[in-house]
Amino acid sequence: MGIERVVGHIEGVPVGAVFHRRGDVLNAQLHRANQNGISWLQTKEGHKVGDAIVLHGGYADDEDHWDWIRYTGASPKKDKDPKTGRLLRSQSWSHVDNAALLLSYEQGLPIRVIRGYEGDSLYSPHDSYRYDGLYEITEVRTATSKYPAPDGSPIKICQFDLKRMPAREQVQTQVERHIIDVLAELDGKQGEPDDGGQEDEEAPGEQWDEEKFPRSRSMQVRRLIRDTAAVKRIKNLYGGECQLCGLRLTGPDGKPYSEGAHIRPLGKPHRGPDVEPNILCLCPNCHVRLDIGAITVDEDWSIIARPDLVGAGLLPKLNVRHGHRVHQEYIRYHREYWERRASDRRL
Repeated sequence: MGIERVVGHIEGVPVGAVFHRRGDVLNAQLHRANQNGISWLQTKEGHKVGDAIVLHGGYADDEDHWDWIRYTGASPKKDKDPKTGRLLRSQSWSHVDNAALLLSYEQGLPIRVIRGYEGDSLYSPHDSYRYDGLYEITEVRTATSKYPAPDGSPIKICQFDLKRMPAREQVQTQVERHIIDVLAELDGKQGEPDDGGQEDEEAPGEQWDEEKFPRSRSMQVRRLIRDTAAVKRIKNLYGGECQLCGLRLTGPDGKPYSEGAHIRPLGKPHRGPDVEPNILCLCPNCHVRLDIGAITVDEDWSIIARPDLVGAGLLPKLNVRHGHRVHQEYIRYHREYWERRASDRRL
């Protein structure tokens, strides 16, 4: 008996799972169709409710900001230009895909989000599809498309706003939920993390010092679960070799040790996403150097060391292998953040 497609998580398919072809997404029961952006299923009562969407460079009016999405509804094939995919006429809320997603909004049902390689390069996988967890539809509206019809008349679209659900909803087992609850308690008993289960930059009563590790107590617990699917893929791609210094650490068993470092940090106030374009494979020393701003990376991938950094053998440029699409926007964010910090200290 195959896996049942339901609303919410699909059993055995963790958040971050990657699928090389759209057919693999279909076979995993994440989506009902091989081409459509919107997926729906029929309930026992006979209602069609939306259960998943694919972000794969669909419409010009789509927006992807990782933790929230603005998504354009569906249209029949006859209503789209076969060459450009542009809409020829307005969308309808009675179209089965739009009606199903609207019903999910009215009933407060979660939506699985799958990102494809033709989506926003800030968040999309290199050449595959990735299951990025559950989102809730927070608002729906009839909007006017950026592009008019061929005759110049405005095109009305069915528009959906989705927000990524809290970290506790992105896992399938009680054990994982318990770990997230423990992390929330370690983070100052402020309740569960609100964007993917990652830590805030600082907790009440704790002064952030750029030369120290943040909250070593919680970091020990986090290291046990921080190797997400995206981090593991990047570490495997480099075989444990540091992208900043070239060091490859191995233990007595011959296995390499490396760490996944997020260029734009996760959680508040940075709100960086846990996606491959935002992750580097680093040795422990370079991970710390990156985190405290002792190393930044220039637009041409040149590695910039802080003047007071001594005894560090670094590569001239960041090593980026084929299949790893490091995004310049994250590199720029990290560099400009530490430039501001250095400027503030001089004042």
